[in-house]
Amino acid sequence: MRAEPLPEKALRVGDSLIIADLHIGFEEAMLREGSYVPKLLGEVTSSLQRLLERERPKRLVIDGDLKHSFIPFRREMKELREFLGEIEGYTDELILIRGNHDVGISWIKGMGVEVLDSLEVGGWKLVHGHRLEEGERFIIGHEHPAVRLRDEVGASIKVPAFLKGENLIVLPAFSPWAYGNDVTREIVSPFLRMFDTSRMRVLVPVEGELLDFGRLGELLNALRRLSAV
Repeated sequence: MRAEPLPEKALRVGDSLIIADLHIGFEEAMLREGSYVPKLLGEVTSSLQRLLERERPKRLVIDGDLKHSFIPFRREMKELREFLGEIEGYTDELILIRGNHDVGISWIKGMGVEVLDSLEVGGWKLVHGHRLEEGERFIIGHEHPAVRLRDEVGASIKVPAFLKGENLIVLPAFSPWAYGNDVTREIVSPFLRMFDTSRMRVLVPVEGELLDFGRLGELLNALRRLSAV
């Protein structure tokens, strides 16, 4: 079944909408470590609601790392309850594929969320991607893929990106705080080393569009040539 990347950092497969890496509770975790970042949960929730209203999927799948902290705390649980309450009723089914950050989260089953380690959707196997899995065609999160864009005066910004191959699709993080790994510099997840990432297309969502940067290997070669000038 066709997997369609959307500019809103989501993937459509049949009647399923798939997102990954929301990392709810991130701001509170940073505050506990002495760093302040603005809270964006309301903005994240609103953007997801608009997407669900437009796409009207029967099923929403969160492909891992719904939450952030490895040690669950009360404020994070409160934010999770608020988030799940806000998106309730937008789909018939809500599924969480358990990620490495999703410790102590089984209680959300009481809010009607199905929690799984993997799921088959339209010929694709959904896993979070933090550990190796058996299978042939995967959709994963975890990597938080991004690329760094530069203008003519050298200013740069890191933006999220899809990595899309014939047998592997890597989702960008849905969280605005999780654009972590510039894939033009390194690939972090050992899962990705199972595949030829040089042939994967780099798709960057920008202002309601998906910009195709071509294959990752070709992009790397172009950047090397530019750096040598």
